[in-house]
Amino acid sequence: MSRLPIAVAIPTKNEGLNIAEAVKSVLGHFEAVVVVDSHSTDDTAKIAAECGAEVVMYTWDGGHPRKKQWCLDHVRTDLDWILLLDGDERLSPGLLAELRQIFADPDAPRPAAYDIPLGYWFSGKRLRHGYTIRKRSLTDRTRSHYPEVGDLDAPGIGEVEGHYQPVADSAGSLRNPIEHQDLDPVTAWFERHNRYSDWEAWLEHHPDVKEQVRRVKSRQGQLFHKAPFKPLVSFAYMYVYRRGFLDGRAGLDFALAMSFYRWQIALKSRESPSP
Repeated sequence: MSRLPIAVAIPTKNEGLNIAEAVKSVLGHFEAVVVVDSHSTDDTAKIAAECGAEVVMYTWDGGHPRKKQWCLDHVRTDLDWILLLDGDERLSPGLLAELRQIFADPDAPRPAAYDIPLGYWFSGKRLRHGYTIRKRSLTDRTRSHYPEVGDLDAPGIGEVEGHYQPVADSAGSLRNPIEHQDLDPVTAWFERHNRYSDWEAWLEHHPDVKEQVRRVKSRQGQLFHKAPFKPLVSFAYMYVYRRGFLDGRAGLDFALAMSFYRWQIALKSRESPSP
């Protein structure tokens, strides 16, 4: 079977428990699979290479471009299309089949990017009701880029772009998901979101940067951006409106965890002095 004319870039740092599944889900289906590793202190790079991926090292210099835009600028630039896959993500068979249909005709017109649904796992269970999000993971790098948001001094994010999408001339939507299945313990989720809440709280005191971020968030993110009482709204939306209760205990745990994340942001924002 021919390979898709797409470069897969997998940005990683200490993804030793997850990287093998990520690489295996794409290897042999795409023209290139490149793991871009930030000098992991575990076996991430070794495992990725043993699985058959090319491994390159990335060192952030504290400025732009950050890691994902660096991938667009440097990873197999002979291929216009690039798929950014996190180390704890993997492609579903349905998504692979959908991509083969889209790229069957090399001359067919396509948008500059595709928004892909995320199949989210929490505490070992696939969530099917409470949480829906789309990521702009597949882009034509000649017609898209990550914005240079003025948050280089913000805490919590560092080398990787924050929770915003690449800007593209046009975007289509795919039906089949990328599976986000983190095999790390749930404490890793809370550690990450503790850092993310530092960044979100910092934005509350930098309205110009916050507006930059709002403009490049997903439509869902832009709507939630305006909501009052975010911890309560988050829980009600996920657990009641989106019927997260149908996912059982995992659905309740995740709705509570996300509500706690929103509460952290508000609390840290109130505690932090204005610049």
